[in-house]
Amino acid sequence: MAARTLMIQGTASHVGKSVLVSALCRLFVRRGLQVAPFKAQNMSNNSFVTPDGREIGRAQAVQAAACRLAPHSDFNPVLIKPESEHRAQLVVKGQVAGPLEAHDFGRVRRDCFGAVQEAFARLSSEFDLVILEGAGSPAEINLRDQDIVNMRMAQVAKAPVLLVGDIDRGGVFAALVGTLVLLQPKERQHVKGFLINKLRGEAELLTPGIRMVEAQIGVRCLGVLPHWKDLQVPQEDSLGWDSWVQSHSHRSDSLIIGVADVPAISNFTDFEALSREPDVHLVRLDGMTSLRLDALIFPGTKDTPHALNFVKARGLDQVARRVLAEGGTVIGLCGGYQMLGKWILDPHGVESAEPELEGIGLLDVVTSFAREKVTILVTGLHRETGCPIDGYEVHMGQTILQGRVAPLLLVKTAGESVERAEGAVSNDGRIMGTYVHGLFDAPLFRRMFLNRLREARGWSPLEVTTGSSLDQELDQLADFVQRHVDLAAIDAIIEQGA
Repeated sequence: MAARTLMIQGTASHVGKSVLVSALCRLFVRRGLQVAPFKAQNMSNNSFVTPDGREIGRAQAVQAAACRLAPHSDFNPVLIKPESEHRAQLVVKGQVAGPLEAHDFGRVRRDCFGAVQEAFARLSSEFDLVILEGAGSPAEINLRDQDIVNMRMAQVAKAPVLLVGDIDRGGVFAALVGTLVLLQPKERQHVKGFLINKLRGEAELLTPGIRMVEAQIGVRCLGVLPHWKDLQVPQEDSLGWDSWVQSHSHRSDSLIIGVADVPAISNFTDFEALSREPDVHLVRLDGMTSLRLDALIFPGTKDTPHALNFVKARGLDQVARRVLAEGGTVIGLCGGYQMLGKWILDPHGVESAEPELEGIGLLDVVTSFAREKVTILVTGLHRETGCPIDGYEVHMGQTILQGRVAPLLLVKTAGESVERAEGAVSNDGRIMGTYVHGLFDAPLFRRMFLNRLREARGWSPLEVTTGSSLDQELDQLADFVQRHVDLAAIDAIIEQGA
């Protein structure tokens, strides 16, 4: 018997679709149902690695956790990773399927929709309920013929749709009505209700507008969700980091850590855990600054050569040297690690037309790009202190250490009995690079890193803070959503189907 279905679509990007899917997944799992998430096509550089070494969107990995499942490529069969405004890397069934040019976006439907339908069919045969997520808005009428993730997927899955609007940005009623108006009649029939998300203020003030919209579009409002300021569930794309990178610590002994805002930034959640520390103030940098930084992070990027040129043009390489001269620390993650080295070699033209690029030169390492992508989960420890870490690697290059650096970590993958050296650290310990995403999620390593920055300032160390686990955060999210939506009505919609 095919699984029952429910689909969450939005009036725009970043209205809260992925978070709501996570909450609903956890709510139905807690009832004893076997639930799977599904997003046919994701466009994001915030990715995650599955246990079998495939790559999916980070949001679908979180939704899998909400279902108490291991991440699987069937949950997100098509992932588009932007490299520039006109080019992206296409990932199908968790593996690289080549470049995708903006002028040939229709290739996704032509070449990939079969794989999408096969993935959904497998989930439908294995689970009680599949909760689907749309992308952007179903009312992007210029892309209707190429759509595989919104209404075309709703039709394939025979899924009733809940439409979500974001009131925090304003214009939510126009967005809801406008979306329904632009849908075709057969598409409009799938929409069974709407939700209003991110309210700041009194819900009662919305009642007249809600009643008018219900009358206009012929479907009910099933809930108004307040804005959740302290949401700690990983977000889908780089829009999500605005809420915490700009945050300020009010302590007199706050560490100021800069994050280079490089083009095609990827896996920005690498430094999200730092933002929650009581003594950290993260600053987003796209150029020179007069701030005294305790540390500067060069994050991952989907286009290392472009990011490297950006860093040099904006003087961020000079900022890094000033940070070191003032006693601070510089760390590079993934593409940022590659940039910190002496040279980036690309003989096969994997990411650049230039076969050689001179790096920032702070780490004595050389990176060579290869055609095959590395996607693995790892566990291990910080080589110097023994602090445990775990995370994942997603990269196209291999980096070779030269004479004046040592490995930063010792890691291994599942099934390996011997740890291997990973990353690089300078002799004085103040320049570090690694391919391991999720490094700062490890509480002991994170606090060790921060306390060394504090020691350089002459400040006393702080104790380790662990915070809530992702599982606890998902339960809190589910409880929050349950308080503000009409679950009985959603149950009835699921039971009735499309």
